[in-house]
Amino acid sequence: MDTQGSRKPSLFIVPTPIGNLADITLRALDVLRQVNTILAEDTRTSATLLRHYQIEKPLQSFHIFNEHKVLRGFIDRMKKGEVMALVSDAGTPGISDPGFLIIREALTEGLMVECLPGPTAFVPALVKSGFPTDRFVFEGFLPHKKGRQTAIKQIADEERVVVLYESPHRLVKLLEQLGPFVDATRRISVSRELTKVFEETVTGTVAEVLLHFKQKDVKGEIVVVIDGKGK
Repeated sequence: MDTQGSRKPSLFIVPTPIGNLADITLRALDVLRQVNTILAEDTRTSATLLRHYQIEKPLQSFHIFNEHKVLRGFIDRMKKGEVMALVSDAGTPGISDPGFLIIREALTEGLMVECLPGPTAFVPALVKSGFPTDRFVFEGFLPHKKGRQTAIKQIADEERVVVLYESPHRLVKLLEQLGPFVDATRRISVSRELTKVFEETVTGTVAEVLLHFKQKDVKGEIVVVIDGKGK
């Protein structure tokens, strides 16, 4: 059994804005000012946020391409007393972003991990879809190739609301692939560029939403919310 007691965290998981830089908590800013080192998915992106809030702390890269290589070094430094914060480019680390490995390893080594509440892209997209929010499934990013059609068929048969992320250049393809497997009245809501100047949410049948996005150049971060089967 793991208990926190009065121990102090060695690793803070700090959510960062998904677009609008004002969407960060006061506590998150306090933590970023107090830690020894900030581990960032992209140091250039995080540097922009830190400059905006006049925070000067050492930044080090921690992303999917180097996490296995640098993990042990960061754990050893925390075991010696260094306090670190983990941030991603946007949102909460670990939610379709790097974070799981270092969190698991820190806990395995007996270090205390604290996760702050904060921005996560799928929550506003889900809420503003108008679909039921009492039960839903979060799928993250679907496979690009192998297993993709199987995943789409499973989503089509899901009775709960399904939330997933998609890249802008694959959105139309996803809607085209989903179309043959869902009822013509099945509703879907697509949000892009949440909290940014050109934020957009389009809700309708799969065919209606597909037609909308086929007529434009799709840009920005995408969250897709699919109503449950038979709803």
